[in-house]
Amino acid sequence: MTIAADPVGPILDASLAKQTESARQVMRMSLQDWTACALAGRSEPVARITRAMIVEEGGAEQASLLGGGRAPARAAALVNGATSHALDYDDTHFAHIGHPSVAVLPAALAMAERQGAGMRDVLKAALAGCEASIRFGLLFGRSHYQIGYHQTATAGAFGAGVAAAQLLGLGRDDLQAVIGLISTRASGLKSQFGTMGKPFNAGIAASNGVEAALLIAAGFQSNSDAMTGQNGFLTTHHADIEVSSSSRAEQAGFFMENVSHKFHACCHGLHATLEALQSLKPIDAQDVTAVGIATHPRWMTVCNIQTPRSGLEAKFSYRCVTALSLLGYDTGALTTFDDSLAQAAVVQAILPRVSVHADESLSEMQARVTVQTDQKSQEAFFDLDLPLDLDSRQSRIAAKTRALVGESTALQISQALDTDDLCALTALF
Repeated sequence: MTIAADPVGPILDASLAKQTESARQVMRMSLQDWTACALAGRSEPVARITRAMIVEEGGAEQASLLGGGRAPARAAALVNGATSHALDYDDTHFAHIGHPSVAVLPAALAMAERQGAGMRDVLKAALAGCEASIRFGLLFGRSHYQIGYHQTATAGAFGAGVAAAQLLGLGRDDLQAVIGLISTRASGLKSQFGTMGKPFNAGIAASNGVEAALLIAAGFQSNSDAMTGQNGFLTTHHADIEVSSSSRAEQAGFFMENVSHKFHACCHGLHATLEALQSLKPIDAQDVTAVGIATHPRWMTVCNIQTPRSGLEAKFSYRCVTALSLLGYDTGALTTFDDSLAQAAVVQAILPRVSVHADESLSEMQARVTVQTDQKSQEAFFDLDLPLDLDSRQSRIAAKTRALVGESTALQISQALDTDDLCALTALF
């Protein structure tokens, strides 16, 4: 890796640039989507366990906890980050393969409550933070992800720090120091996928961002060159791109505008396959003799669990989601990813008929599916990168919100987002 210039400054410039109306609209949609996922995830084990730990510890009641109670801002960010990613149903950005909102929004909301800020401040800071997380993720590159780091947690921590720093009103020098301090805290491994450790990674990122911003604001000193300097984050964490003025991470515009929202309750790497499979229906599962799935090579180590033992592991299994879809289960419904269903004999019987192989000609957002029966063979292709206009996106997110939390709560979320009163939203936690 060649470091030709300081990459942090341009990333911060782009993330803090004047925000476009379309980018703000997408950020509002992501906050709506995040809130629905977070509220629906409050009873998940990772949510209950982390919340119980924080409640037992006690501390200043600065910010609201999903599931009830209040805690210090960095503790609330930890709980709310883990809770909101518990269902793995939140937004994804494929530019770096990370979930921006679950790392950044818990940090922004906790800091906003601590500082007495409003909804508009949250959205502005969150957009800057999400944009930064994507751009830092691009800087770290695919080698960072492939070697085993979870970009949601690593790049997400930097984004969370940017959001928290904005709400604290920190200047540019202090913001550089925040980034430097986060470089020694950012962590999270893909080895946790399929366990409670994956959503916990999101909580770690949110908490790290809040912690670093608060420490720098209090006068804490850190190495502002810790990203690119000797033994810095880029060299020690397997970053693989050349940093130059033409780096993709330094391009103009908001990458966050192209964030993908989930409409299946499983790993986003499986969605193109499910959409392709849906286009071939109706199919009688009992008539299927073989299913072939071609996907980008990078998903092979992310969501290709061969024999899932739980509903959580089923969310990371091509074979299992294919079986569930063929059997007519709604992969957009949370109840589909149940332990007993994942282990059901009718599902297990289909798993050996499904084969998955890597195809380097496909992008990370594409999949090709072939379904064979005794009578015929059908093939379908799907690309998640196909454009979805803002109205259509809003409509699908609204429908998803109603499905997750019900009509009444969905309406309350929408109304809260149309005001500047943050309490209207956090009262739902």
